[in-house]
Amino acid sequence: MINKIANSVHEAVSGIFDGATVMISGFGEAGSPIELIHALVDKGVKDLTVVSNNAGSGHVGLAALIENRQVRKIICSFPRTAISVVFPELYRKGEIELELVPQGTLAERIRSAGAGIPAFYTPTSVNTPLEEGKEKRDFNNRTYVLEHAIYADFALVKCAKADRYGNLVYNKTARNFGPIMCMAAKNTIVQAKEVVEVGDIDPEHVVTPGIFVKKVVEVPNPADESKLVEQERRYPW
Repeated sequence: MINKIANSVHEAVSGIFDGATVMISGFGEAGSPIELIHALVDKGVKDLTVVSNNAGSGHVGLAALIENRQVRKIICSFPRTAISVVFPELYRKGEIELELVPQGTLAERIRSAGAGIPAFYTPTSVNTPLEEGKEKRDFNNRTYVLEHAIYADFALVKCAKADRYGNLVYNKTARNFGPIMCMAAKNTIVQAKEVVEVGDIDPEHVVTPGIFVKKVVEVPNPADESKLVEQERRYPW
């Protein structure tokens, strides 16, 4: 019988290894799997390459993982925001690598990996520093830059509801990068606010089919990242 349910967040991330490439869903706070990230902090794996929309806020979640010196490189679109303090400091010190990718290009590089497309051309980044070292071609009198798909060993994703088969439903904009990251990773680990019986999710409502999910763990009361930042909390507590 298929049952992808893990008993705890720590069990869910137990297979993540040093040097892995890990995709982390979220658009700022929306859809960020805080509990899974904190379990990864507790595990202590090192030398990670993280693929995410941003580089964390305050001293919790992804920022905590970075602050604990577990991330070697981050591939993202927004490494610095008004409430990001950890990444900018480490980057200035040369203690972490950054691959800056325009947001639409980042989404398409992830989506392409899941769709089996190894690379594609886009006009985004032409005549900017981000085109340096990349192949360029002209199509219909317009220049395009070649971008490669991003594959990952693991994806950490947050959803609203899941069943034991790994079928997922998201909460509004918390959906963001989750579906494409599930498809681009070899192993997708999901924290769900609610785990229901098979058949309780209308098949027409499933966004991510269970075939793309390896493990699911129920987190009924997920942390609110913005509140943790406002309270100046730090992880580990």
